[in-house]
Amino acid sequence: MQPHGPSPALFFDTINAFQRTEALKAAIELDLFTHVAAGRRTAEQIAAACDASPRGVRILADYLVIAGFLRKSEDRYELTPDTQVFLTRSSPAYLGGTVEFLLTPPLRECFATLTDAVRKGGTAASAEGTVSHDNPIWVAFARAMGPMMAPQAELLVGLVGGDRDRPHRVLDVAAGHGLFGIAFARHYPNAQVAALDWPNVLAVAAENAKHAGVADRHALLPGSAFELDWGRPYDLVLLTNFLHHFDVPTCERVAAKAFAALAPGGRCVTLEFVPDPDRVSPPATAGFALTMLATTAAGDAYTFAEYERIFATAGFARSEFHSLPPTSQQAVVSYKA
Repeated sequence: MQPHGPSPALFFDTINAFQRTEALKAAIELDLFTHVAAGRRTAEQIAAACDASPRGVRILADYLVIAGFLRKSEDRYELTPDTQVFLTRSSPAYLGGTVEFLLTPPLRECFATLTDAVRKGGTAASAEGTVSHDNPIWVAFARAMGPMMAPQAELLVGLVGGDRDRPHRVLDVAAGHGLFGIAFARHYPNAQVAALDWPNVLAVAAENAKHAGVADRHALLPGSAFELDWGRPYDLVLLTNFLHHFDVPTCERVAAKAFAALAPGGRCVTLEFVPDPDRVSPPATAGFALTMLATTAAGDAYTFAEYERIFATAGFARSEFHSLPPTSQQAVVSYKA
Protein backbone atom coordinates (compact mmCIF):
# COMPACT_ATOMS: atom_id res chain seq x y z
CA MET A 1 0.00 0.00 0.00
CA GLN A 2 1.44 3.33 -1.06
CA PRO A 3 1.78 6.01 1.66
CA HIS A 4 -0.20 9.19 1.21
CA GLY A 5 1.70 11.94 -0.54
CA PRO A 6 1.87 15.62 0.42
CA SER A 7 -1.49 17.19 1.20
CA PRO A 8 -2.60 20.84 1.13
CA ALA A 9 -5.24 20.12 3.80
CA LEU A 10 -3.40 21.94 6.61
CA PHE A 11 -2.95 24.96 4.36
CA PHE A 12 -6.66 25.20 3.57
CA ASP A 13 -7.70 24.50 7.18
CA THR A 14 -5.50 27.35 8.34
CA ILE A 15 -6.21 29.89 5.63
CA ASN A 16 -9.96 29.38 6.13
CA ALA A 17 -9.82 29.37 9.94
CA PHE A 18 -11.50 32.79 10.02
CA GLN A 19 -14.67 31.07 8.81
CA ARG A 20 -14.81 29.03 12.04
CA THR A 21 -14.46 32.26 14.01
CA GLU A 22 -17.27 33.99 12.15
CA ALA A 23 -19.54 30.93 12.30
CA LEU A 24 -19.17 30.71 16.07
CA LYS A 25 -19.68 34.47 16.40
CA ALA A 26 -22.87 34.25 14.32
CA ALA A 27 -24.19 31.35 16.40
CA ILE A 28 -23.58 33.30 19.61
CA GLU A 29 -25.22 36.44 18.22
CA LEU A 30 -28.26 34.36 17.18
CA ASP A 31 -28.33 32.57 20.56
CA LEU A 32 -28.44 29.37 18.53
CA PHE A 33 -26.95 27.14 21.24
CA THR A 34 -29.34 28.45 23.88
CA HIS A 35 -32.31 27.74 21.60
CA VAL A 36 -31.11 24.17 21.01
CA ALA A 37 -30.74 23.74 24.78
CA ALA A 38 -34.37 24.88 25.12
CA GLY A 39 -35.57 22.02 22.90
CA ARG A 40 -35.54 23.54 19.41
CA ARG A 41 -33.80 20.79 17.47
CA THR A 42 -34.64 21.16 13.75
CA ALA A 43 -33.44 23.94 11.49
CA GLU A 44 -37.00 25.20 11.16
CA GLN A 45 -37.55 25.30 14.94
CA ILE A 46 -34.22 27.00 15.58
CA ALA A 47 -34.82 29.48 12.77
CA ALA A 48 -38.20 30.47 14.19
CA ALA A 49 -36.63 31.08 17.62
CA CYS A 50 -33.73 33.03 16.10
CA ASP A 51 -35.94 35.01 13.68
CA ALA A 52 -33.69 33.77 10.87
CA SER A 53 -33.92 31.91 7.58
CA PRO A 54 -34.36 28.11 7.87
CA ARG A 55 -31.88 27.68 5.00
CA GLY A 56 -29.37 29.95 6.71
CA VAL A 57 -29.75 28.16 10.05
CA ARG A 58 -29.42 24.72 8.41
CA ILE A 59 -26.17 25.65 6.68
CA LEU A 60 -24.75 27.31 9.80
CA ALA A 61 -25.81 24.45 12.09
CA ASP A 62 -24.33 21.86 9.73
CA TYR A 63 -21.06 23.78 9.72
CA LEU A 64 -21.11 23.85 13.52
CA VAL A 65 -21.53 20.06 13.48
CA ILE A 66 -18.48 19.78 11.22
CA ALA A 67 -16.56 22.08 13.56
CA GLY A 68 -17.53 20.04 16.62
CA PHE A 69 -19.90 22.46 18.37
CA LEU A 70 -23.09 20.48 17.61
CA ARG A 71 -24.12 16.89 16.93
CA LYS A 72 -26.66 15.85 14.30
CA SER A 73 -28.97 12.85 13.99
CA GLU A 74 -31.11 12.86 10.83
CA ASP A 75 -32.52 16.41 10.79
CA ARG A 76 -32.15 17.10 14.50
CA TYR A 77 -29.33 18.93 16.28
CA GLU A 78 -28.10 18.58 19.85
CA LEU A 79 -25.41 20.15 21.99
CA THR A 80 -22.09 18.59 22.89
CA PRO A 81 -21.18 18.49 26.62
CA ASP A 82 -18.68 21.34 26.14
CA THR A 83 -21.19 23.48 24.26
CA GLN A 84 -23.80 22.88 26.96
CA VAL A 85 -21.45 24.22 29.63
CA PHE A 86 -19.76 27.09 27.81
CA LEU A 87 -22.14 28.34 25.11
CA THR A 88 -25.66 28.27 26.60
CA ARG A 89 -26.67 31.53 28.15
CA SER A 90 -28.14 29.98 31.30
CA SER A 91 -24.82 28.35 32.27
CA PRO A 92 -22.70 30.15 34.91
CA ALA A 93 -19.64 29.26 32.77
CA TYR A 94 -21.11 30.93 29.64
CA LEU A 95 -18.31 32.29 27.44
CA GLY A 96 -20.38 34.12 24.85
CA GLY A 97 -19.43 37.43 26.41
CA THR A 98 -15.76 36.80 25.74
CA VAL A 99 -16.42 37.40 22.04
CA GLU A 100 -16.60 41.13 22.76
CA PHE A 101 -13.05 41.08 24.09
CA LEU A 102 -11.32 38.45 21.95
CA LEU A 103 -12.70 39.88 18.70
CA THR A 104 -12.45 43.53 19.65
CA PRO A 105 -11.07 45.62 16.73
CA PRO A 106 -7.86 46.70 18.52
CA LEU A 107 -6.89 43.06 19.12
CA ARG A 108 -7.72 42.00 15.57
CA GLU A 109 -5.71 44.94 14.25
CA CYS A 110 -2.67 43.60 16.10
CA PHE A 111 -2.89 40.34 14.17
CA ALA A 112 -3.62 42.12 10.90
CA THR A 113 -0.11 43.59 11.18
CA LEU A 114 1.60 40.36 12.30
CA THR A 115 4.16 40.38 9.46
CA ASP A 116 5.40 43.78 10.64
CA ALA A 117 5.39 42.54 14.25
CA VAL A 118 7.65 39.63 13.27
CA ARG A 119 10.04 42.01 11.52
CA LYS A 120 10.02 44.37 14.49
CA GLY A 121 10.03 41.75 17.25
CA GLY A 122 6.97 43.25 18.94
CA THR A 123 3.54 44.69 18.22
CA ALA A 124 3.28 46.84 15.11
CA ALA A 125 -0.22 48.11 15.84
CA SER A 126 0.97 50.81 18.26
CA ALA A 127 4.02 51.70 20.34
CA GLU A 128 3.03 49.73 23.46
CA GLY A 129 0.12 47.60 22.29
CA THR A 130 -2.37 46.47 24.90
CA VAL A 131 -0.17 47.52 27.85
CA SER A 132 -0.36 51.23 27.10
CA HIS A 133 -1.23 53.51 30.04
CA ASP A 134 -4.76 52.88 31.36
CA ASN A 135 -5.80 51.13 28.13
CA PRO A 136 -9.63 50.84 28.02
CA ILE A 137 -9.32 47.36 26.54
CA TRP A 138 -8.80 46.03 30.08
CA VAL A 139 -12.24 47.17 31.15
CA ALA A 140 -13.67 45.02 28.35
CA PHE A 141 -11.38 42.20 29.48
CA ALA A 142 -12.56 42.47 33.08
CA ARG A 143 -16.22 42.38 32.09
CA ALA A 144 -15.93 39.62 29.49
CA MET A 145 -13.31 37.17 30.74
CA GLY A 146 -14.43 36.53 34.31
CA PRO A 147 -16.29 33.25 33.59
CA MET A 148 -13.22 31.93 31.76
CA MET A 149 -10.96 32.61 34.75
CA ALA A 150 -13.20 31.24 37.52
CA PRO A 151 -11.81 27.66 37.31
CA GLN A 152 -8.21 28.93 37.51
CA ALA A 153 -9.11 31.02 40.57
CA GLU A 154 -10.40 27.95 42.40
CA LEU A 155 -7.29 25.96 41.43
CA LEU A 156 -5.00 28.67 42.82
CA VAL A 157 -6.84 28.58 46.14
CA GLY A 158 -6.24 24.85 46.21
CA LEU A 159 -2.50 25.35 45.69
CA VAL A 160 -2.21 27.57 48.74
CA GLY A 161 -4.08 25.24 51.09
CA GLY A 162 -3.43 25.64 54.82
CA ASP A 163 -5.94 26.37 57.53
CA ARG A 164 -8.83 28.77 57.11
CA ASP A 165 -7.08 31.50 59.12
CA ARG A 166 -4.24 32.05 56.62
CA PRO A 167 -3.53 33.74 54.33
CA HIS A 168 -5.26 36.77 55.77
CA ARG A 169 -3.45 39.54 53.87
CA VAL A 170 -3.68 39.15 50.09
CA LEU A 171 -2.56 41.50 47.30
CA ASP A 172 -4.12 40.91 43.87
CA VAL A 173 -1.88 42.70 41.34
CA ALA A 174 -3.45 43.69 37.99
CA ALA A 175 -6.65 42.36 39.49
CA GLY A 176 -8.89 42.99 36.48
CA HIS A 177 -12.20 41.29 37.20
CA GLY A 178 -10.91 40.60 40.72
CA LEU A 179 -11.96 36.93 40.73
CA PHE A 180 -8.61 35.62 41.97
CA GLY A 181 -8.53 37.75 45.10
CA ILE A 182 -12.26 37.28 45.57
CA ALA A 183 -11.81 33.49 45.51
CA PHE A 184 -9.38 33.74 48.43
CA ALA A 185 -11.77 36.03 50.31
CA ARG A 186 -14.56 33.47 49.86
CA HIS A 187 -12.48 30.51 51.01
CA TYR A 188 -10.63 32.27 53.85
CA PRO A 189 -13.09 34.12 56.11
CA ASN A 190 -10.32 36.22 57.73
CA ALA A 191 -8.66 37.22 54.46
CA GLN A 192 -8.36 40.91 53.67
CA VAL A 193 -7.78 41.44 49.94
CA ALA A 194 -6.28 44.51 48.24
CA ALA A 195 -6.95 44.69 44.49
CA LEU A 196 -4.54 46.80 42.42
CA ASP A 197 -5.37 48.00 38.90
CA TRP A 198 -6.48 51.02 36.91
CA PRO A 199 -9.51 52.81 38.46
CA ASN A 200 -11.95 51.98 35.64
CA VAL A 201 -10.99 48.32 35.77
CA LEU A 202 -11.31 48.16 39.56
CA ALA A 203 -14.93 49.26 39.23
CA VAL A 204 -15.61 45.85 37.68
CA ALA A 205 -13.69 44.06 40.46
CA ALA A 206 -15.70 45.99 43.07
CA GLU A 207 -18.96 44.88 41.43
CA ASN A 208 -17.80 41.26 41.49
CA ALA A 209 -16.71 41.51 45.14
CA LYS A 210 -20.12 42.89 46.10
CA HIS A 211 -21.86 40.13 44.17
CA ALA A 212 -19.69 37.52 45.96
CA GLY A 213 -20.53 39.02 49.36
CA VAL A 214 -16.94 39.96 50.24
CA ALA A 215 -16.93 43.70 49.50
CA ASP A 216 -16.22 44.52 53.17
CA ARG A 217 -12.91 42.62 52.89
CA HIS A 218 -11.98 43.78 49.39
CA ALA A 219 -10.06 47.08 49.24
CA LEU A 220 -9.08 48.91 46.05
CA LEU A 221 -5.62 50.24 45.14
CA PRO A 222 -6.12 52.31 41.97
CA GLY A 223 -3.08 53.06 39.82
CA SER A 224 -0.14 51.58 37.95
CA ALA A 225 1.49 48.45 39.38
CA PHE A 226 4.87 50.00 38.49
CA GLU A 227 4.29 53.42 40.05
CA LEU A 228 2.09 52.68 43.07
CA ASP A 229 3.37 51.77 46.53
CA TRP A 230 1.91 48.32 47.07
CA GLY A 231 2.02 48.56 50.85
CA ARG A 232 3.06 45.68 53.10
CA PRO A 233 3.29 43.17 54.60
CA TYR A 234 1.20 40.57 52.76
CA ASP A 235 1.01 36.82 53.25
CA LEU A 236 0.24 36.30 49.58
CA VAL A 237 0.83 38.26 46.38
CA LEU A 238 -1.08 37.20 43.26
CA LEU A 239 0.45 37.88 39.84
CA THR A 240 -2.20 36.50 37.49
CA ASN A 241 -1.84 36.84 33.72
CA PHE A 242 0.41 39.88 34.15
CA LEU A 243 4.09 39.04 33.64
CA HIS A 244 3.64 37.70 30.12
CA HIS A 245 3.10 41.26 28.88
CA PHE A 246 6.69 42.33 29.59
CA ASP A 247 10.35 41.56 28.95
CA VAL A 248 12.49 39.76 31.53
CA PRO A 249 14.00 42.88 33.19
CA THR A 250 10.50 44.30 33.70
CA CYS A 251 9.31 40.97 35.13
CA GLU A 252 12.25 41.11 37.54
CA ARG A 253 11.14 44.58 38.68
CA VAL A 254 7.65 43.26 39.39
CA ALA A 255 9.02 40.21 41.21
CA ALA A 256 11.22 42.47 43.34
CA LYS A 257 8.18 44.56 44.32
CA ALA A 258 6.35 41.36 45.24
CA PHE A 259 9.29 40.22 47.38
CA ALA A 260 9.43 43.56 49.20
CA ALA A 261 5.67 43.51 49.82
CA LEU A 262 5.64 40.01 51.34
CA ALA A 263 6.05 39.17 55.01
CA PRO A 264 8.73 36.56 55.89
CA GLY A 265 7.42 33.16 54.86
CA GLY A 266 5.04 34.73 52.35
CA ARG A 267 4.33 33.41 48.88
CA CYS A 268 3.93 34.87 45.42
CA VAL A 269 1.54 32.91 43.20
CA THR A 270 1.95 33.50 39.48
CA LEU A 271 -0.63 32.28 36.96
CA GLU A 272 0.70 32.12 33.41
CA PHE A 273 1.02 30.27 30.13
CA VAL A 274 4.23 28.34 30.88
CA PRO A 275 5.38 26.21 27.93
CA ASP A 276 7.70 23.23 28.13
CA PRO A 277 11.41 23.92 27.45
CA ASP A 278 10.87 23.15 23.73
CA ARG A 279 8.44 26.14 23.57
CA VAL A 280 6.04 24.24 21.28
CA SER A 281 4.21 22.11 23.82
CA PRO A 282 1.60 21.91 25.16
CA PRO A 283 0.20 23.54 22.00
CA ALA A 284 -2.56 25.61 23.66
CA THR A 285 -0.03 26.96 26.15
CA ALA A 286 2.96 27.50 23.89
CA GLY A 287 0.88 29.16 21.18
CA PHE A 288 0.18 32.07 23.52
CA ALA A 289 3.63 33.49 22.68
CA LEU A 290 2.25 34.55 19.29
CA THR A 291 -0.48 36.57 21.02
CA MET A 292 2.21 38.41 22.97
CA LEU A 293 4.25 39.05 19.81
CA ALA A 294 1.20 40.55 18.09
CA THR A 295 -0.17 42.58 21.00
CA THR A 296 2.77 43.71 23.17
CA ALA A 297 6.12 45.38 22.65
CA ALA A 298 8.18 42.75 24.47
CA GLY A 299 5.92 40.13 26.09
CA ASP A 300 6.35 36.36 25.81
CA ALA A 301 5.31 32.98 27.15
CA TYR A 302 8.17 32.19 29.54
CA THR A 303 9.33 28.73 30.59
CA PHE A 304 9.50 27.64 34.21
CA ALA A 305 13.30 27.88 34.12
CA GLU A 306 12.96 31.54 33.14
CA TYR A 307 10.46 32.20 35.94
CA GLU A 308 12.77 30.44 38.40
CA ARG A 309 15.55 32.87 37.45
CA ILE A 310 13.24 35.88 37.56
CA PHE A 311 12.08 35.11 41.10
CA ALA A 312 15.52 34.00 42.32
CA THR A 313 16.97 37.31 41.10
CA ALA A 314 14.30 39.09 43.17
CA GLY A 315 15.39 37.20 46.28
CA PHE A 316 12.89 34.35 46.53
CA ALA A 317 14.31 31.19 48.11
CA ARG A 318 12.64 28.75 45.71
CA SER A 319 9.85 28.36 43.17
CA GLU A 320 7.53 25.45 42.37
CA PHE A 321 5.80 24.61 39.10
CA HIS A 322 2.19 23.39 39.06
CA SER A 323 0.14 22.32 36.05
CA LEU A 324 -3.55 23.21 36.30
CA PRO A 325 -5.57 20.70 34.29
CA PRO A 326 -8.00 20.92 32.61
CA THR A 327 -6.95 24.52 31.86
CA SER A 328 -4.15 25.44 29.46
CA GLN A 329 -2.44 27.54 32.14
CA GLN A 330 0.14 26.78 34.81
CA ALA A 331 1.16 28.26 38.14
CA VAL A 332 4.49 29.16 39.73
CA VAL A 333 4.55 29.44 43.53
CA SER A 334 7.58 31.36 44.83
CA TYR A 335 8.55 31.36 48.52
CA LYS A 336 10.11 34.13 50.56
CA ALA A 337 12.28 32.70 53.34
